[in-house]
Amino acid sequence: MRIFRKIIFWLHLVLGIVGGIVIFIMCVTGAALSFEKNILEWVEQDQRRVTIGDTRLSTSAILGKVMAARANSRPTSFASQNDPAAAVTVGLGSAGSVFVDPYTGEITGSGSSVTRSFFRFNTDLHRWLVMSGDQRAIGKAITGACNLMFLGLAITGIYIWFPRKLTWKSVRPRAWFRKTSRAKARDLNWHTTIGFWTSLVLVVLTVTAAVISYQWASNLIFTFTGDEPPKPAASPDRASQTPAPFVVPANLDQLWSRAEQRVTTWRSISLRLPLTTEATFTIDEGTALNKFGRGTLNLDAATAETVKWEPYAEKTSASQVRSWMRFMHTGESFGLIGQFIGFVACIGGAVLTYTGVALALRRLAAFLRRRKRASDDLTSADGRLQTLES
Repeated sequence: MRIFRKIIFWLHLVLGIVGGIVIFIMCVTGAALSFEKNILEWVEQDQRRVTIGDTRLSTSAILGKVMAARANSRPTSFASQNDPAAAVTVGLGSAGSVFVDPYTGEITGSGSSVTRSFFRFNTDLHRWLVMSGDQRAIGKAITGACNLMFLGLAITGIYIWFPRKLTWKSVRPRAWFRKTSRAKARDLNWHTTIGFWTSLVLVVLTVTAAVISYQWASNLIFTFTGDEPPKPAASPDRASQTPAPFVVPANLDQLWSRAEQRVTTWRSISLRLPLTTEATFTIDEGTALNKFGRGTLNLDAATAETVKWEPYAEKTSASQVRSWMRFMHTGESFGLIGQFIGFVACIGGAVLTYTGVALALRRLAAFLRRRKRASDDLTSADGRLQTLES
């Protein structure tokens, strides 16, 4: 067991040294992104909330107003909440999105550019180290690998933390902060204490991140639940495609009305644009335990007849688990409490990385000093021996 514990310790140390910088970056950016949606809603509340009018415009009329105000715009989505005081959101692809007053068709804003730029930078840094273009895949591979290292650190850290005798006397100094006079003792205390309180949360965060990052990890969920993994969608040949001008479908209002009638308790509905042979709606039914659970409705774009209706409750177990995992990673599945726990764990992960690297560097420095001292002693001994021989 002593040899096994030593192997685990050195594995823990090597993983921390190799992935330390990237893990630190992901922890700091993860903390910065913990309350992104809440902050955006607060900062942009003047754009997202409208004065309730007498008559609400139709979906096609709202889209027409947006296209008139934004020349050559190509809407990619239309989203509405079941709240008379909420603005509708029209996605414009790479041009971002706009909030629209559903009673007047006036664009109330396109979000806070400063706040959104801050979160966009942190997201890009968190996911692919701000790499762009063809380099983005490299950045994603690095962060994905370092996330797996972080998972290894959390698991091995839990093992190392456990004392040989599980008594209160041995657990207490490992589970709470102590006043220390030396930097090494302080770092060790912080490392063990913060690791005790955050390791299990960090395991959840890293496992869910792996499911998001890797197809094989996502497929494992389907394997465990006995469901068939979805076939990867074929990538369109964008180089040979010329974007066509967007045209508001003549029967768009009929399609939207069908979607509203499908679930009377709906909280939000979003439509993917432009339409193909089918109109695809994502509907928050307002009934699922998972507040991010969504149903999917496909209507024939020409006739408005139902092609497929898949409520959240009837989706495969794997799809439901993935839906939970996506928002467990951000903590949003458990509301503000979950987000706060995730925020604290990310800060703790950053401190763990700093203290772990500091302890490793001190260990390396001590090793080099011992080597130098041994070398000096050997040189001194050789010198005395030569003196005696002469």
